[in-house]
Amino acid sequence: MGELRVQLAESGADAERLDQLTGYLRQELLELDVDDVTALPAGEPPPGTRGIEALAIGSLLVTFAETTQGVRKVVSVIRSWLARGGDGVKRTIRLELDGDVLELSEVSATEQTRLIELFVTRHEGSTEE
Repeated sequence: MGELRVQLAESGADAERLDQLTGYLRQELLELDVDDVTALPAGEPPPGTRGIEALAIGSLLVTFAETTQGVRKVVSVIRSWLARGGDGVKRTIRLELDGDVLELSEVSATEQTRLIELFVTRHEGSTEE
C-alpha cells in the first residue's frame, strides 16, 4: 500500500482558508480509487494539554494501492488543484512518497509535467501493476 503525504499552501491564506482548501482537495481525491484520504496529525500535543490530537492544517495522507497508475491519478488531481489557484494566487504543493519529495509551485506546465514524470517513474520499480 502506498502512502503519499501532501502538504498544501496558498499565499496569503489563513488557517481557515487552508482548512477549506484541504477539504476541497480531500473530496476530489476521495473520488479516485484510493483507500483513504485523512488529515495528518500535527504531532504530539504540548505537555499539560488534553489528549486531543491536533491536525496539521493543509496536510493530507493519501493511502492507495501501490500501482503506477494510482500514483499518476493522485498526482494528476493534485496538479489540477494547483493550477486552479488563479491569477496572483501562489499555491504550493509538497508531495512525499517513500521518503522521496516533490515540491511544485510556480513552474511552467512543461516543467511540472517533467518533474511529475520523474517523481512517478522513480516509484515504478517499487510498485506493482
